[in-house]
Amino acid sequence: MNDVIHAMKLNHLSFPSSDTAATAAFFERHLGFTIAGAWDQSYILKRPGYDVVIDHVSDGAPAWPKAFHLGFELPDLDAVRALYERFSAEGVQMETGIFNNGRGSRFFCRAPGGVMFELNTRADAAPEYRGTFDN
Repeated sequence: MNDVIHAMKLNHLSFPSSDTAATAAFFERHLGFTIAGAWDQSYILKRPGYDVVIDHVSDGAPAWPKAFHLGFELPDLDAVRALYERFSAEGVQMETGIFNNGRGSRFFCRAPGGVMFELNTRADAAPEYRGTFDN
């Protein structure tokens, strides 16, 4: 791998939404992002190390491929359970309950605008998967 590619890092992710205010609020309230700015109904959100751009689209809700999602890792199963309970109580659109597929426990939910998220932990992953993780 050359030095330029090796030094490359994630700069930002960009998602279309027909309701950018609700989508940005979801990122802020539920995922700990900070809203850094807005223009023409679009938003810039910050997390340490990268940004998320929520781009306004006016031609209806974007159609996402069925399995498309973003994954966020939590430290342990208790954290996954606590977040699942909080999201459920606050009316977040849940796609699954908590389950373990061998690579760790997780659940899936959706933000306004349709982006799907996986919230997981690797702390309880089966031994045969532990070698596939960088940390």
